[in-house]
Amino acid sequence: MSQRNSKAAKTAARERLREERERQAKRDKVKRQVIVACSAVGVLAIAGGIGYAVVQNNKPTYWEAAKNDKLVKPANTTGTNGTTVVVGKSTAKKTLVEYEDPRCPICAQFEQTVGATVKTDLDAGKYKIQYIGATFIDNNGAGEGSKNALSALGAALNVSPEAFFEYKSALYSTKYHPEETDDKFKSDAYLIKVANTVSALKNNTAFQKAVKEGTYDKWALTMSEKFNKSGVTGTPTFKMDGKTLTGSDGNAPMTVADFTTAIDAALKA
Repeated sequence: MSQRNSKAAKTAARERLREERERQAKRDKVKRQVIVACSAVGVLAIAGGIGYAVVQNNKPTYWEAAKNDKLVKPANTTGTNGTTVVVGKSTAKKTLVEYEDPRCPICAQFEQTVGATVKTDLDAGKYKIQYIGATFIDNNGAGEGSKNALSALGAALNVSPEAFFEYKSALYSTKYHPEETDDKFKSDAYLIKVANTVSALKNNTAFQKAVKEGTYDKWALTMSEKFNKSGVTGTPTFKMDGKTLTGSDGNAPMTVADFTTAIDAALKA
């Protein structure tokens, strides 16, 4: 091979090597750009995921959002925000104020034991009952059944005071009242199932629509706030003329005998 050819060959080889290095450098640059881009996307995705999680965690719950709903007052209510609920004969001279939480097991016990006596007294015009609903068990157990049941009671009250009273009794009945730890009343379907045992509410499409759409959810929250401001700390609590009724043990009267004694004394006062 001549010196010229040898030199040309070396030059060509060096040129090919240079071109190959340039191509490799370009490939490495592209690779680095892809890695950086993917990393950026990953960071954005993580940031986006964190941002979404933060938004979701800060998003108000259904019942928190319901506080801003328009207040719809059930029929058969009076007073500020429609939270005065009175059942019984208008001719009755005195009013028994009754504080209850729909999920309260002691309230259920009272209704199951003394409820029939209360109904007899109302029918006889012995006294009226003003109902004030509470939802503190939801707060203690992070549930929503008390609020949902109270809203359904508003829907029943919109039908009639009698439907409200009968529905309340059904919710507290041995057959339908759940354990305190079982948030069964959060189910609209279950509340409607219980309502179907009440003649005025059975297959009542307007009532069922109100329950499913939460028509009286804001009202339930407003009623609950009235309880919170009452100073009463437990349920059931019964008051007449501002005085708390108690049984022989100093607590709420839980037997027919204790209740009758306490009521008769309050009526005479």
